[in-house]
Amino acid sequence: MTHLFTLETTGCGLSWFTDKVFDFIVTTNVPDLFPTRNCCTDLRCKLSLFAGMGNSTTCNNHLGIPPAKGPNAVGCSDFMMDHTVKGTFFRLYYPCVAYEDAEKPDWIPSKEYFYGLADFMNINRGLSELIFNYLFGSFKIPAAMNAPYKQNGKCPVVVFSHGLGAFRDESAAATFFYHGKTEEPEEKEEESLPPKPNPGAPENLLEEWMYYRSLKPGESEFPLRNKQVLQRADECIKALDILIQINSGKKMENVLGTEFDWMTLANSMDLCRIAVMGHSFGGATVIEALCNEVNFKCGIALDAWMLPLDEEIYTRVKQPIFFINSEKFQWAGNIMAMRKLVPPDSSSTQRKMVTIKGTVHQSFPDFTFLTGNWIGKIMKLKGEINPQVAIDLCNKASLAFLQRHLGMDKDFNQWDHLIEGKDDNLIPGTNVTELP
Repeated sequence: MTHLFTLETTGCGLSWFTDKVFDFIVTTNVPDLFPTRNCCTDLRCKLSLFAGMGNSTTCNNHLGIPPAKGPNAVGCSDFMMDHTVKGTFFRLYYPCVAYEDAEKPDWIPSKEYFYGLADFMNINRGLSELIFNYLFGSFKIPAAMNAPYKQNGKCPVVVFSHGLGAFRDESAAATFFYHGKTEEPEEKEEESLPPKPNPGAPENLLEEWMYYRSLKPGESEFPLRNKQVLQRADECIKALDILIQINSGKKMENVLGTEFDWMTLANSMDLCRIAVMGHSFGGATVIEALCNEVNFKCGIALDAWMLPLDEEIYTRVKQPIFFINSEKFQWAGNIMAMRKLVPPDSSSTQRKMVTIKGTVHQSFPDFTFLTGNWIGKIMKLKGEINPQVAIDLCNKASLAFLQRHLGMDKDFNQWDHLIEGKDDNLIPGTNVTELP
């Protein structure tokens, strides 16, 4: 029975998606926090409101990332190849052997990620650590850390790329790598904390953190973000290459030394059925990756932010692509860029666009499930639609598109109508008034 591997190279939590589509999803694990468009507007005010209402949101038992709905238990494990700043670092989600008392990873596993979020939001690190830890420090990802892989035939693969404010690269809130105790520190564009000992770090290595690369005074945004999206797409391709080697049975050194036995994944992946997905900045990464890696057979972009892409790239995309947008985030200029791939009068089954009514930019990542309705709407983390309804629509439409273009032998074609926007909560194309 075919399911999914998901690889998250760079933080939208995909535990809600993993065992419904493929068995392997490559990802990191923390969401894009705020829209990249006007991303720092009035956040200090909003955060103070958020903190002052903390008790009313964190005490609700229903808050938390919902578990996956598919037939398999979900496991996850982290992989780092080459401990330096140029290495590859990802989290793999896969179908696992279910067992009681499985360790679930923290949604935000260390204070350095809080620092990265603070830098992204341009607020004080010390204050934000207290607030974020109080509000979100207890949340877990509903996946079993390093659980044994469940043999399940050959499984399709999805590589997922997160938004600009998530983790783990310099087009993100925070990431880390390792610095040899006898090595000179590596030069980086953005300041980082000095290397430090960590009891969990590999022997003879010091942990070194990098944080969000913000615009400098007078700096133009396109050159920076274009450089980052090129790097991000390259990271996705490198991560996929590692999976291909693991699938071949080659022993790959994992710097992190996790308990998971990566050799059990040999001959487990269907390398003829590989897709790339992403949210926001990660949506732009989808398009860049499709241009540069033919192994990606199709792409799905969730509320994509198109600014980072070169104009010339659009004519180079040959694979099927599906844009799933929110109602509140998109604007005419961004839609105009998408229309270069999905013309408004196109009847093609390979290029599609839909909009989910009542959604905001953060209706796709985990954050929408971690705040109460009132605060979530103030922070623009929730829209008018029930978050579970929105995620279900996104999942089902994605599954139908993936089955169509990866040739999967499943029943996901029951949701083909969602690809066309035929549902009371969907809009075919866009709600945005488009420029002539």
